[in-house]
Amino acid sequence: MILKNLIYSFYQRKLLAEVKSAKLVPKHVGIIMDGNRRYALKAGLPNFSAGHQRGADKLDELLDWCEQLDIPMITIWVLSTENLARQPQELKPLLNIIENKIKQISQSQQTHQRKMKIRCLGKTELLPNSTRQILTEAEKATASYNSFHLNIAIGYGGRQEITDAVQKLVNEKINQNIDLNNLAKEITSNEIGKHLYTFDLPDPDLIIRTSGETRLSGFLLWQSAYSEFYFCDAYWPAFRKIDFLRAIRSYQQRQRRFGL
Repeated sequence: MILKNLIYSFYQRKLLAEVKSAKLVPKHVGIIMDGNRRYALKAGLPNFSAGHQRGADKLDELLDWCEQLDIPMITIWVLSTENLARQPQELKPLLNIIENKIKQISQSQQTHQRKMKIRCLGKTELLPNSTRQILTEAEKATASYNSFHLNIAIGYGGRQEITDAVQKLVNEKINQNIDLNNLAKEITSNEIGKHLYTFDLPDPDLIIRTSGETRLSGFLLWQSAYSEFYFCDAYWPAFRKIDFLRAIRSYQQRQRRFGL
């Protein structure tokens, strides 16, 4: 075990040096933090909540890794609109874990030292009052910061986001007395983009999904048109710094064309 830890530590330092020497790091990373429940089963934990708690604790490490690499923005997907349909005996503890983690991060001294802005993305009106209140308090407590950004996709679905954006755009144009004959001409990609939850945020450069799944499942569908993707077999609670560094190295080795 000691030898294994030494080899792991040596490889991690080597990989970190390699990534840093490249100097090209993504400015915005999206994370689909998948596999908490499967991790709980594989690790023999007493219930799914224990897996969700391990996943929540992993976020602290992720923020440290991003800071070390000077990655200024990260968007994490903690709860989808579909997740809200889970059985109450699983959903309620999960929401409690999310609430406690967001509260802990927003009140952390490290958050304020980093000048990290917390922002929530999704249909928060679908969430319980207690969750909405904690999200609002976290946003208010960090509203003046702009050095580091943590975007929390909660009650989020990519199709729902696009639907909401189109509905807002149509209502806006109707209020501007645009007649129905000309309304279709007003619905452009640029106009839709202005009404997304992320309307003022840069698109993600890199999206990482854990747990071995190789799909987006609706995460930032519109924004990820030209993102790079990295799929990792590790379940989210078992996601290591080495896994993160490998994802960044993979990104550095690609040539982004943006459709050209």
